[in-house]
Amino acid sequence: MDNLSGDTIKYIIHRSEERGKANYGWLDTRYSFSFSRYYDPEKMGFGLLRVLNDDIVLPSSGFGTHPHDNMEIITIILDGQLEHKDSMGNGSVISKDEVQVMSAGSGVTHSEFNPSKTDKVSLLQIWIYPKEENIKPRYDQKSFPKEERKSKLVTVASGFNENGSLYIHQNAEIKVGYFDGAETISYKIRKGNGVYLFVIDGHIKIGDEELFRRDAIGIYDTNEFDIEVSENSEFVLLEVPMN
Repeated sequence: MDNLSGDTIKYIIHRSEERGKANYGWLDTRYSFSFSRYYDPEKMGFGLLRVLNDDIVLPSSGFGTHPHDNMEIITIILDGQLEHKDSMGNGSVISKDEVQVMSAGSGVTHSEFNPSKTDKVSLLQIWIYPKEENIKPRYDQKSFPKEERKSKLVTVASGFNENGSLYIHQNAEIKVGYFDGAETISYKIRKGNGVYLFVIDGHIKIGDEELFRRDAIGIYDTNEFDIEVSENSEFVLLEVPMN
């Protein structure tokens, strides 16, 4: 417990260097939570957030066709391009600053491939448990240009009626912020939810905790907290039900 915003709340800190690591040659990845061959019983997720993988895929490489079910899968492209194909008939290329959502629902297969012969693709892949199982699978993607996200938090995916955001089948929200100057943001959390904040780049402070590139903090049992942003910082904020 600590005091981050005037109230005694609970939080966890995950430092960048404490994440799970794997390098498969074609894929260099960091796991915030237990995934694949990386297992830590203390890191099985945060509330209904199950996966946050920080992937770099080499040129002309990718994930072959594989199945998913009953999971909300969100992909944020940080740099490069990723080609997507699935059993719903979707085939598209997702580029930098684009976000993809896929409700796996009753079951879907898909593949993800870096179509470039020269450039790596850097991405975040997020898995959130759905609020209802075995729904009809669905897919969507949208661009959120960096210049339109400057100095504010933009909701890129949400289970609520958020204007312009992609829909996910959970009472959760994913927001991305980009700031090139010092600023303080007050964030209010919905009742029963918590926030997992992942620093893409830069330097932020929450209470007495300083967070740098690829650090993360999970905050729960509070209604509001402040984010002090230093210059040139970008982060993703995931608000999810805690149970």
